Amino acid sequence: MGESHVTTQEDRTAATPSPVADGSAVSGSTRAIALSRMSTRLTLGALRAPRRPRLWFEILLIAVSYWLYSLVRNAVPEQKAAALRNADWIWSLEHTVGLAFEQTVNHAVNSVTWLIVSMNYYYATLHFVVTIGVLIWLFRRHPGRYAAARLGLFATTAVALLGYYVFPLAPPRLMHGGGFIDTVMLHQTWGSMASGNFKHMSNQYAAMPSMHIGWSLWCGLTVCALASAPWARILGALYPVATLVVIVATANHFWLDAVGGMACLTFGFAVSYAWYGALPHRLPKRVQRPGGGRLRALRRPHRPAPGPALRAAEPASAFGTPGAPSASEAVAGTSAAPGAVSGPSAATAAEANGVGGHAGPGPGGPGPSSG
Repeated sequence: MGESHVTTQEDRTAATPSPVADGSAVSGSTRAIALSRMSTRLTLGALRAPRRPRLWFEILLIAVSYWLYSLVRNAVPEQKAAALRNADWIWSLEHTVGLAFEQTVNHAVNSVTWLIVSMNYYYATLHFVVTIGVLIWLFRRHPGRYAAARLGLFATTAVALLGYYVFPLAPPRLMHGGGFIDTVMLHQTWGSMASGNFKHMSNQYAAMPSMHIGWSLWCGLTVCALASAPWARILGALYPVATLVVIVATANHFWLDAVGGMACLTFGFAVSYAWYGALPHRLPKRVQRPGGGRLRALRRPHRPAPGPALRAAEPASAFGTPGAPSASEAVAGTSAAPGAVSGPSAATAAEANGVGGHAGPGPGGPGPSSG
């Protein structure tokens, strides 16, 4: 006969998987995934939350960012032939739509020497001065909105680099046979890196899109949305308009380059909205420092606990027994002079003092009898 095998309870328990153990494992795995997702959301939320900017970090960030922007912009191969073909195509397109007015403006403004010289300096300097000034104003007066506005400006500038690669474009002043006047070369104006001795340090065929318009429109919209003084909002609205006149009069851009700058700014604000969940002017003006609520709670004056007189005025009855006089009634009964209280109040006071008898028939009736 073969060997017989007896299966014990322990063998059956070991062979059969425990649904409780499996459920615990699944539950633990699900909990770990949920905690991981929650941690990711909290981290993103902390990064997206407006925070008070740090001066040294912002100075370093702006300096490094502009250096990288200039480096990449000037590293774009100067595709002169393609840039000139694109310029001819833009000029032809503007003639087709009947808005080829750049040459007329260029010649008209150049006939007024003081005006065109002023515009040359405007083009060379205010592009940086006003933008940095608005950033400083935001940093000091609107720290809660600074990061979102700065992100919009940075995203606008970054996407412009793509335009310089994809669509090289010569400015009107460099077109062959266009009849445009290079006002910087003619009047020997200082400061422009687009002409003269500085032209070899800058990419001459990166006219589309115009960051003069992108940055000036960013400044104008920011000031119009956040400034409280009417004169400041008026200047904010006029600044991009004046910049458009300057870039056309100096023959540095077509007006369609300005349209490209507006498109880049739209992208920049969209990036800022996607990250912060709101446009800069919709965010809070100031950022509360960490622990600010706790500090205010610690500084809040301490209110003393109510005294015996205030506690006696509470309507709760003594010992919680039905029919027992309240503390206020007991105080009133013991403090009142004999015969000064009549009616139900006198009866209640007598009961509180332990005096037997019954109350009179009503207000003004005889006092309690002593039996």
